[in-house]
Amino acid sequence: FLEMAKYLLENKYKDAAAVIIGSVLENHLKHLCSKNNIETTYEKDGRFISIKADRLNADLASAKIYNKVVQTNITAWLALRNNAAHGKYDEYTIEQVKMMHTGVSDFIMRY
Repeated sequence: FLEMAKYLLENKYKDAAAVIIGSVLENHLKHLCSKNNIETTYEKDGRFISIKADRLNADLASAKIYNKVVQTNITAWLALRNNAAHGKYDEYTIEQVKMMHTGVSDFIMRY
C-alpha cells in the first residue's frame, strides 16, 4: 500500500495518498499493540469496538514502545490523514504528504 501511495504522490494525488498512508499507519499501530499485549478493542453492549488510533499511539508511548518524539510525529500524521479523509484538502500540502510517506515508512521499518 505504501508503494501505491508513492505512485499516487508521483502523479499528484496527495489526498488519496494521505488516506492510504494513514490507513497503513493505523494498521501498524494495531499490530504493535497486539504484539505488546495492548488492547485494540473494547466491548460495549456486547459488541467489540476498535480503539481509535490516537489512543493506540498514546498507549504505545506510555508502554515505552517508542518515545514522545515518535508519538508526536504519529499524532501529526494521523491529523493529516484525518484532514484528507474529511475533505479538508487545503489543510496540508503534497510536500507534507511526501514527508508523511517517508516518516511512516521509516517508522514501520524501525518498529
